[in-house]
Formats: sequence, structure tokens, C-alpha cells
Amino acid sequence: MSEHERYPAFEVTPGSPEASWRILRGLNVYRISIAAVLLGLFLATEQLRFIGAHDPAGFVQWSVGYLAAGVVFVLTLWRRWPGPFAQLSVQVATDIVALTLLVYASGGVASGLGLLLIVPVAVGALVVRTRLALLFAAVAAIAVLLEQTVSSLEGQSSAAAFTAAGLLGVILFGVAVAVYPFARRLAESEALAAQRGLDLRNLSALSTHILQQLRESIVVVDEASVIRLVNEAGARHLGRSARLTGRKLREVHPELAEYLATWRAGAVVARDQPPVLSADGATEILPQVAPMSRDRAGPLLVFLEDPAQLGERVQQLKLASLGRLSASIAHEIRNPVGAMSHAAQLLAESPGLGEDERRLTEIIKGNGKRVSAIIDNVMSMSRREASQPRSVPIADWLADFAREYRESHELPEEAVTLQCQDPALEVRMDPLQLHQVLWNLCDNAVRYASEHAGVIHVELRAGVIPTSGRAYVEVADRGPGIPPAVAERLFEPFVTGTRGGTGLGLYLARELCQSNGATLRHVPREGGGSLFRIVFADPERWELNAQPEQAAATP
Repeated sequence: MSEHERYPAFEVTPGSPEASWRILRGLNVYRISIAAVLLGLFLATEQLRFIGAHDPAGFVQWSVGYLAAGVVFVLTLWRRWPGPFAQLSVQVATDIVALTLLVYASGGVASGLGLLLIVPVAVGALVVRTRLALLFAAVAAIAVLLEQTVSSLEGQSSAAAFTAAGLLGVILFGVAVAVYPFARRLAESEALAAQRGLDLRNLSALSTHILQQLRESIVVVDEASVIRLVNEAGARHLGRSARLTGRKLREVHPELAEYLATWRAGAVVARDQPPVLSADGATEILPQVAPMSRDRAGPLLVFLEDPAQLGERVQQLKLASLGRLSASIAHEIRNPVGAMSHAAQLLAESPGLGEDERRLTEIIKGNGKRVSAIIDNVMSMSRREASQPRSVPIADWLADFAREYRESHELPEEAVTLQCQDPALEVRMDPLQLHQVLWNLCDNAVRYASEHAGVIHVELRAGVIPTSGRAYVEVADRGPGIPPAVAERLFEPFVTGTRGGTGLGLYLARELCQSNGATLRHVPREGGGSLFRIVFADPERWELNAQPEQAAATP
């Protein structure tokens, strides 16, 4: 057995330090109360004093000093300096000295004031180990015996009073021994409570961590629609310009607040109600509300579902199916279609065909071209390479694109116009894929505008969304627009609003945008026509993503 195990150093136990500080504060309240009560009784019983009769002046001085010591201890306990063990030692020593002097001034042990020493000794046993508690009891018993000896020498008390002093010493030792098991159980309870508290804090931290890492966007609001909790994904939809927790939802996102107010009122939200836009003005979100109490007016747990993410999973499944189908199409359909188209071409060159027969051959060739176009689009999706986004000065890029498009289609300069808010604006996207998307959108605009109005006018506009700082490019026309029934499924494969269309162009365009972190949306245009808007990735996010890429590229 080591020296330390045989003779352990005195240490603050058996409870936690916080429990020790609480006990010391309670002892100081007892100290101040006793000093004030004794001083008050002394001053109130001037005619018939039963305390302080032997030395009235000393009783007043020692009572006031005892009270002043309690006030000083209030300051040391508040500052928690020195430590609990040092403060306990000083305070118990102060109690023993002050109370012994007050017993002497009151005529000895017979005054009964010696019983007040029981509380400091008991508190010492609660805070420290048994040995030190017995030391406190021994010092208190010796002080009582010394006081009794002095009183006997001065003739204040008889020798029989030593018996009472001895019994008081025995009582002090008994209290010190008896309180220690209770102190140990108290320490165990304190330790168990501290462990439970730690477990609860750990569970809370773990729950918060899991909540923050969830892909689902979650917002918790109270009965007053004040935001109480929001995870990282939810903060992206509500905006991160300022601290969200504790703010009213109506101040952060009025549209979502109106949605929740409608839900609280018991109104049934229509299925065809348009989704709520996130703070960036580009992402659509579908709120799903779960009450956290039986009453709709109580706290609410709101899931902000991103239809684009759900649609992306569905589209990935569709792409996988199309990819598997494309190989069969290439081998099973392309060759027969090519043979039919070639046969129709040879048949059309026959001199013996009449007008009706020639019209039928043209139908065969036209539909053959359409099937070939469908096959080409499907094959392009299955062969699509991974995007390589980079920074693109959009103003100069769009100017080159518009010039190339006009020259390719032999259009006048006023047929394709360009507007850019900031000549220095940059976007992040694969230039080749951006060229493919815009070419498809412009082809649609030219085709439908020429069929409807006869005048081709395509507008290319670039700018920045003020609320989110995200750049966008718009392709607008004054064609017939898109019917609402078709607009809901516009970006699904094989959905088209015109005869002869494959229904894959817009689907492929949106897929290319999403692979670059951008979104493609159709917006009905006031005054007629259509408007397609590409909202590019968050500039702050792609700047952060670009830093590791630059670091990896640095030799």
C-alpha cells in the first residue's frame, strides 16, 4: 500500500464542488442569522438578560464581529476564492472561536449557547472526510472545555459544569460521526444527479448534432410562430443573413408564416397550391406540418421538403431505366428506322409515283426523322459525361452565344437581343453544357414564336437575385406560351405541348442544370409568351468549393 493510500490528503468531498458551495452558503446564512438574533435578543432584554450577562460589552463586540465575519464570507463565497476546503476551515474556525466567546460572555455552558456549535461541526462533516470532521469536533470540544476552565477559575461556574461541557464534547463527536454516512449518501445522490445531468446534456447535444446533420430541412416554431429551432438545411431555405432562433417567422419568411397560419386555422391546403419559394427566390419548398401537441395552436414541427431533391431521385431512377433501355434502342430500333427512312427516300425518287404516294413517303420520312431524333436524345443522356463547372464571365459569353446563334440560323440582329445588369457578372457552370441548354431553349423560342406571331424575338437577360445574390440567365419569347396542363409536367421525359416534339429537350436541359448545381424553371410571362430562368449555384458555396480544388491543383 502506498503512502498516499494509507494517509490520503484532506480533500473536498464527498459531494461535488457545486454541492460544497451550496452547503457553505447555507452555513453562512445560519451564521449571519445567529449573530443577528443573539444581538437582537441582547438589546431587547436589557432588564432581564439571560445571555451576555457576564460580559455585556464583550458580548456586543463579539456578536457584531461575528456578524461582520458573515458579511465578509458572503463576498468570498460569491467570488469562490479561496477554494471550498480553505473557506470551510476558516469559517468553522471562526464559528468555534466566536461562539465560544459568546458562551463565555453569557456565563458558561449553562447558558445553552454551546449547542450552537453542533451546526458548524455537522456542516464540516457533510463537506469533508471523517478525519477532518473529527478534527473540527475535537477543536470545538477543547474550546468548550477551555472556556469552562476559565469560567471556573473566575468563579462563574462550579466544577459540576464540567460534566455538561464533557457531554457537549461527546455530542459534538457523535454528530461528526453520525453525519458522515448521511454525507456519503448525499454525495452518491449528488454524483448520480450530476451523471444524469451529464447524460441528458450529452443526449441533447447528440440530438442537436443529428438534427443539424439531417438532409431534411426542419424548423420548430412555438405557439406564437417564433422560431425555436432550425437545422442547417432549414436555415438555407429561410436565409442566413441574421440569427434565426428567437425571431418571428413572419419577419424571416412571410410566405411560410402565412402557410402555417392557414394550417393553424384548420383550412385544408389544396394539393394544387404552388410550392413556397425559399429565401433565395429559386428553390421551391413544400412545407409538411406536424403538431407537437394535441392543439394546432401549439408548437409545430415543420419539414421543408425540396421537390427538386425528391424529383432528382425519381429522375435518377428514370435515367437509369433509360440508360438500360438506350442500348436496346440503339441495336433494335435505330437500324430498322434507318432502313425504313432509306427505303422511303428511294421510293420518293421513283418516277412513277403520284402525288398521293409522294405525300405518304414524306410522312414516312418525317416520322423516321422524329424517331431518329428521339433515339439521339436518349443516347445523349446515356452517354452524358460528368459536368466540369468553372467560372464563366456571362456577359461576354452570352454575346458570343447570341452572335453564333444568329449566324447559325441566319437571323437578323434584332431577333436575339441581350441585356446584362453587370458586365463583370460571373456564373459557375460547365460552358459546354450551358451552351447546350441555352441552344435548346432558344430553339424552342424561335420555333414557337415563328409559329404564333411570325416575328422572331428572343430575349436573353442576365442579372442577380437581390435576396440571395445568385446569378440568373433568362430566355424569354412572345410565343403562345405553355398550357397550364402541360406546364405542371413540362420537365418530365416525353412530355411536349406541340406536335412533332420529342419531349426530351427540356428534360435534358434541367438535368444538365442540376448536375451543375443550378435550377431551371418555367415562369409564365406577363403579356403572353414564356420565360425560362436558369438560377446558378450560390456564389459563396462554389467559392468555398473552389478553394480545395485550387489547393489540390497547386504543386
